[in-house]
Amino acid sequence: MSDSDAWAKACAEDLEAEKARRRAQRATEPGSPAEEFRKLFEAVAEKVSGGLGSPLLGGQAAQTAAQTVQQLVNQAKAVVEPVIERNPQVFDHLAAAGGELLAAYRSAVEGHESRWTRGGSVPDADDPRRDADPDTPRKDDEGPGTGQHIDLD
Repeated sequence: MSDSDAWAKACAEDLEAEKARRRAQRATEPGSPAEEFRKLFEAVAEKVSGGLGSPLLGGQAAQTAAQTVQQLVNQAKAVVEPVIERNPQVFDHLAAAGGELLAAYRSAVEGHESRWTRGGSVPDADDPRRDADPDTPRKDDEGPGTGQHIDLD
């Protein structure tokens, strides 16, 4: 085995060891979108049902409110759990669609930001000059005004 092969092998081993160390530090890898939705739902349900035991409400009123919320949370879980179990791929598709929407939004915003930072305006969709280079001077026959100063004196 040559020195470069040994070096590449040692680097790959070090990289795998570092990845394993970081995974152990983070404790758990994110699960599927369905599992993550279930975790989110459970965390929200726990916060909602645990938040009504505050001392702001009177003793009996707090108990009644907490019991009502707990019943609602249990009913919601009974409805949501079977949907998650039967259709985990739906959450994969929803996560992918969310990523696509985010990418489209980011692209649109970056396009507008680049025009704003160059000092140009955002053209109308109906304006035939919208695809023209904003740094190219307009001809006199292209509308009302050329952007050039006219001395009237």
